[in-house]
Amino acid sequence: MRYTGYELLWLFFAYSFLGWVLETAAAAVRQKKFVNRGVINGPFCIIYGITPVLMSVGLYEVTGLWLFLGSIIYSVSFEWIAGHLIEKYYHERWWDYSKFRFHLDGYICAPMALVWGVLGYACVKWGNLFLVKIYGLVPEVLRNLLIWVLLIGLFIDALASYMLITGKSGQLDRWAAADSQFANVAARLGKWISGQVERRIHNAYQALEQLEWEEAFGTFAQGCGFYKVVLLFFAGAFLGDLAETVFCRITAGVWMSRSSVVWGPFSIVWGLAIALVTAMLYKYRNRSDRFLFFIGTFLGGAYEYFCSVFTEMMFGTVFWDYSGIPFNLGGRINLLYCFFWGIAAVVWFKCCYPFISDQIEKLPVLFGKLFTWALIIFMCCNIAVSCLALLRYGQRQEGVQVTQSWQVWMDEHFDDARMERIYPNAIMVE
Repeated sequence: MRYTGYELLWLFFAYSFLGWVLETAAAAVRQKKFVNRGVINGPFCIIYGITPVLMSVGLYEVTGLWLFLGSIIYSVSFEWIAGHLIEKYYHERWWDYSKFRFHLDGYICAPMALVWGVLGYACVKWGNLFLVKIYGLVPEVLRNLLIWVLLIGLFIDALASYMLITGKSGQLDRWAAADSQFANVAARLGKWISGQVERRIHNAYQALEQLEWEEAFGTFAQGCGFYKVVLLFFAGAFLGDLAETVFCRITAGVWMSRSSVVWGPFSIVWGLAIALVTAMLYKYRNRSDRFLFFIGTFLGGAYEYFCSVFTEMMFGTVFWDYSGIPFNLGGRINLLYCFFWGIAAVVWFKCCYPFISDQIEKLPVLFGKLFTWALIIFMCCNIAVSCLALLRYGQRQEGVQVTQSWQVWMDEHFDDARMERIYPNAIMVE
């Protein structure tokens, strides 16, 4: 079942609240007192909200064992990502599975993975239908208003948390000095939330592990920060497009475009994969080839499946179809290409990343920052134009006539012939 945007937001808040109840109750049992386990001020555990929504979008068409296994992969992947993000931005560890067998640095473990798989299966199979039915009982105007109120409250809460994390809470004092009464109200509210968050972080989690904070000076994009990850995205997008183009030439005997965008040889799927895998596996880059292969295989398969569902829902277009390859799942992924993701992870960290990382760090600091932001602006425009071109391409397939100026421009610059050259394997679907 596919859900509307409001329904997905409703599921996010509902599961976030239920997760908060579960965590708070479990903490109360262990500590013999009430402990609010939410990071933000509201009664929400965001990780419990995001994961079921990702499952609802990415796994809506699978059932049975595949749904259970997919739930495990999505759950442990996001738990692993969340653990690293908390470590990076809070410099602390909020849970530790080191006492369990088959764990990975204490962030995920096999026993909890099975629990998350069961919960994920129940959410997608039964929980979503029940919660959406409850949501439908409320008049449309009121339920939409509720979603917006919750979003605004979450934004204010998250902003205060961000300022606390980054040490910018002093900005709240400058807001309080502003003439605007709204600014004064926002400042007082923000300072109150910041205080609540700060106390909660250190009271709700008993075994916080203070981690070492490394700072780099004088070298551009040292380590694995924002600028390094962005430039690796572009490097991965280009190299991925090149690899797929050569692969098609070898296997199919023809040269064909494998780009995701209308300007330049860039594969967004590969670029995001390289950026995400580097950010998440950076601390494991020196681990064994076997470890990187298995992690790359599982994460790559889950990532490719989600990208296939997302692009089909967004653009009504199937960009790849593996139905003719053995051991495929809905034509979206197949076992052979999942192994390719694993091999790519090994090749990337053992061969490509060290060289590319060294070249990026050799850039002058000022030039590197300006160059990165120029690429970001270019890619944002590129993606926006590509989305409009695909939208108009789909409209032409359906016989929609020109009524607006942007449609005229798209017909002139991105006609069917050019779109078929850029996206030769694209299949329009309902």
